[in-house]
Amino acid sequence: MSESVGSIPGWRLAAHVVSDPPPPDWRDALAARLGARPRRIGVWAELALHGAWQCLDAAGESALPSGARLRVASLSGPQTATRDSMTQLRTGLPMPFDFMQSQSGLMLAALAKGLGWQGDASFMVCRDASLLMRVAACGAGPDGLLLGWIEQEGEALRGEWWRWLPDAPGA
Repeated sequence: MSESVGSIPGWRLAAHVVSDPPPPDWRDALAARLGARPRRIGVWAELALHGAWQCLDAAGESALPSGARLRVASLSGPQTATRDSMTQLRTGLPMPFDFMQSQSGLMLAALAKGLGWQGDASFMVCRDASLLMRVAACGAGPDGLLLGWIEQEGEALRGEWWRWLPDAPGA
């Protein structure tokens, strides 16, 4: 994705991190950061939270400002959790355990909780990271953008995050 991103007029890239694949100890690092392992959110959402923190760290920020816009995209979404949910549904369970993990909104809630943040967040299914960035930048305020791209196909995981800030006037 990063080779097709380019720039956003009026914005500067404060940080860009790629996990393809994430390091072997990424889940342990996330648990250490949060003080406990996240529960019931699924690997896809955990990867999003790990990537968001990595990007904020790379940008030198200890927290995402409340006015920042958060956007997460994926071409596949939480497909693995959806498949697991359908398998569990066939067993006759009234509400498959993995059903909630198949909901992209749960990932956004996990990000908000894990980052200690609340604000403008959404999930988008798309093929083009540069389009995601241009759309997210429209109407974004002075606290900027935190954009993520998360993919999970079986055991294969990939995450990419960008922290964009408005250009300083006259820069």
